[in-house]
Amino acid sequence: MLVELFFVFFFTFAALFLLRKVAYKIGLVDTPNLRKHHQGAIPLIGGVAIFSSISYFLFSHPDILIHTPLLLLCLFVLIVVGVVDDKFDISFKFRLAVQAVLTVIMMYLTDLKLDFIGNIFGIGDTNFGYAAYVITIFGVIAAINAFNMVDGIDGLLGGLSIVTFSGMAFLLYFNAEAELGYLCLVLIFAMLPYVMMNMGAFGRKRKVFMGDAGAMMIGFLVIWMLLSITQPNATPIMRPVTALWLIALPLMDMAAIMYRRIKRGRSPFYPDRDHLHHICLRAGMKKTHTLFTICSIGSLFALIGVLGELFAVHETIMFVGFIVTFVLYSFMLRKNWPKRVVEMIDEAMSNSAGEYVELQSEQNVTVDDKEKTRISKFQ
Repeated sequence: MLVELFFVFFFTFAALFLLRKVAYKIGLVDTPNLRKHHQGAIPLIGGVAIFSSISYFLFSHPDILIHTPLLLLCLFVLIVVGVVDDKFDISFKFRLAVQAVLTVIMMYLTDLKLDFIGNIFGIGDTNFGYAAYVITIFGVIAAINAFNMVDGIDGLLGGLSIVTFSGMAFLLYFNAEAELGYLCLVLIFAMLPYVMMNMGAFGRKRKVFMGDAGAMMIGFLVIWMLLSITQPNATPIMRPVTALWLIALPLMDMAAIMYRRIKRGRSPFYPDRDHLHHICLRAGMKKTHTLFTICSIGSLFALIGVLGELFAVHETIMFVGFIVTFVLYSFMLRKNWPKRVVEMIDEAMSNSAGEYVELQSEQNVTVDDKEKTRISKFQ
């Protein structure tokens, strides 16, 4: 098990180094612009490298999922479309159309769909019936784009994805679903080399980005896994409301940003710099602090979901808690709470520094007085 996990890790690692050279040759790089403030041209091959590693594993373990070949085909299509988008910047409408078509294929060939949401309203289990097909299309597109939208600073997409897969892995192992839990661990180990290179662990020259290809692939993987373990027509292992908490932060950020765009009369897919990570950076937080803060919040949300599942907290309470959290999240963003928090921290640090300087001055004065007294006595 450990040997294979490390093999997956080094497989991705080697793929990243090899694909970097290819990316520079074909121009598959991200250059700075008004919305992107990184330095230099960065290869957009993180998703392709991770896909190659995941493909190796799934080909080696075709029975770990019921419809492995179809999943790989869908991921391959998303990777190809994502690479073309990274290179030529295609229309978001075309990307959405591809995502919708893949969702229809998934539902038709696997019967995986968002039909059952449990007793979240407190009136008994809720099934969508025929409406499940439309709801699933919107749900899959939402999940894919939620993870795509959080890919704004180094390490964030990888970090939040690892949080989600870690939560799933824990619950799967806890419910004696070792194979699916192991798959989640494989996905984590496949992403770790990317996170390291994305954050510059091997130098700025070796830095890579995920690209739309990788972001769409991860979003689709997440929703495929969640549908597989929450729906009765698959292998129900955890309640659907728990899945909301495992991907809470990407969902909340996407919903909040789309609401603000629509309110301003813009397209919900209009690119801007109003995501949570942008707001934190404008508030004066460093990138590392922003990354740690957002991943910590995402981990807290996932932990709430895991604990709610373990202790069988009523689904209605879990759902109401999710809605209340989202409302508070949106309200605090609108009131620019990251800036206020940073100002409070800066003020506290300034006060502490001032008290320290004042204390040092008092100590110096005391020492000087003692020295003068000693000298006068000596004289």
